[in-house]
Amino acid sequence: MLWIFLWIAWVIFNGKFTIEIAIFGAGFATLLYFFTCKALGYSAKMDAVVFKSFGRILKYLAILIWEIIKANLGVLKFVLTPGAKIEPKLVYFKTDLKSDISKTALANSITITPGTITVDVEEGVFAVHAFDKSMAEGLGDSVFVKQLEKMEEKSKAGER
Repeated sequence: MLWIFLWIAWVIFNGKFTIEIAIFGAGFATLLYFFTCKALGYSAKMDAVVFKSFGRILKYLAILIWEIIKANLGVLKFVLTPGAKIEPKLVYFKTDLKSDISKTALANSITITPGTITVDVEEGVFAVHAFDKSMAEGLGDSVFVKQLEKMEEKSKAGER
């Protein structure tokens, strides 16, 4: 899966498709794949996990895009409302997410969503700065957390 992604990225970044680009890209993707396996501990087993989770990952990305659109509209409302009183807030919440990948995905999802930024994550406790207190409501029980918890449950069920 990673090798295919690397090869496709090579072809796309070249801007055209020729036999030479395809062959050279295959060699480059192979070298980069072996480097990733050796230096970063990646394995074909991880490819299988990503492949099995591909639908869930796409669903999460769709949710993320929708939440980014909603947050953009919320920030735009504050910007375009004359005299709007903005009340920034620092919120702390704990999640039951187990894996570091899920915690990282949550932190990045919060940060990439306009109006919020993850300041710290320590032992499952997130510190998030929100542009306004209205954007801080329900972060600990957000759609991101729920979807990541479902993904963790399904991946654990798949391991058995």
